Amino acid sequence: MRDAVIVQAVRTPIGKGKPGGALAGVHPVELLAHTLRTLVERSGVDPALVDDVIGGTVDQVGEQAMNTTRYALLSAGFPDSVPAVTVDRQCGSSQQAVHFAAQGVIAGAYDLVVACGVESMSRVPMWSNVPPGKDPFGPGVAGRFPGGLVPQGVSAELIAAKWSLGREQMDAFSAASHAKAAAADFSAELAPIAGLGHDESVRPATTTEILAGLKPAFADPGYAERFPQIDWSVTAGNSSPINDGAAALLITTSEHAARLGLRPLARLHSFAVTGSDPLLMLTGVIPATDKVLRRAGLRLDDIDLFEVNEAFASVVLAWQQETGADPAKVNVKGGAIALGHPLGASGARIMTTLVGAMRERGARYALQTMCEAGGLANATILESL
Repeated sequence: MRDAVIVQAVRTPIGKGKPGGALAGVHPVELLAHTLRTLVERSGVDPALVDDVIGGTVDQVGEQAMNTTRYALLSAGFPDSVPAVTVDRQCGSSQQAVHFAAQGVIAGAYDLVVACGVESMSRVPMWSNVPPGKDPFGPGVAGRFPGGLVPQGVSAELIAAKWSLGREQMDAFSAASHAKAAAADFSAELAPIAGLGHDESVRPATTTEILAGLKPAFADPGYAERFPQIDWSVTAGNSSPINDGAAALLITTSEHAARLGLRPLARLHSFAVTGSDPLLMLTGVIPATDKVLRRAGLRLDDIDLFEVNEAFASVVLAWQQETGADPAKVNVKGGAIALGHPLGASGARIMTTLVGAMRERGARYALQTMCEAGGLANATILESL
């Protein structure tokens, strides 16, 4: 039977997504092209052998329109015979790109494929693809959810209320994310660009006392009346920031890797995707974790490392409560609250970091899961070889 293995993984440092951020001056096509170019250079493969390049991008408009992945591979110097496609599963877009790539390899549709992702939130802000006054949901959704859907920050508040997560608990989690990221070594996975050789959003001096001084970021009188249970405790400090970055992974079979003289870093063992309540929106990581474990025939205790995207501290803390996962195994090198969350790149970024952490810690199994707008989540299990 064919399998799917990761043989190389690379990412840019993550820049602050605002004017003055180190990567704000880099076109998103060039951000992604840089990772693709570095990927083939480090692996030594001929890019002409790549069967497809599958990339994730969330806001596919402006400088991220017109199938960004295709133009990135052309900028990277790949032959024009190599195809590409850009997918959108919101924050999990490049994790979904990994799923599609691995599933294509296992099915025999590909022998060698790249999964990747990019987002320049400096140059293409969130919701740039929804013009003012336009409704992206339509009347059917409005009829099904009479009160209307809510922004992700309000969903994070609803999660905090439902799981009784206090401000102090969320701030402590966030400070720990910065501490872990500041102590971690990411050098093997990074491809410096535009003079940036480190993740720009990590703040080593962050403490719970500093975070306690921040005001709630999503408090709104209209929502306060609708959701009186909310305590308004989600802040910029216990949420992921706005960022720029890209990441890419090279995926093939064990047999094809041997023919190319490549050493597999990890096997893509099992995959799951699930839907969840679009009002809470960010809780899909809980059923996705259960689903991928059942698909894999594994138990939670079999997993040595977990990566749960830190879109908000409340998401990871609720997931920990529901699953009972050991916090010492979760986001061991910090997460998006510290490192940043360049939307379409985050799935591939997290997996790049996770592969490195597995090798550093001698982990056999690792599980990655991400919440996604609209009430979705991806989950992936990796196995070391």
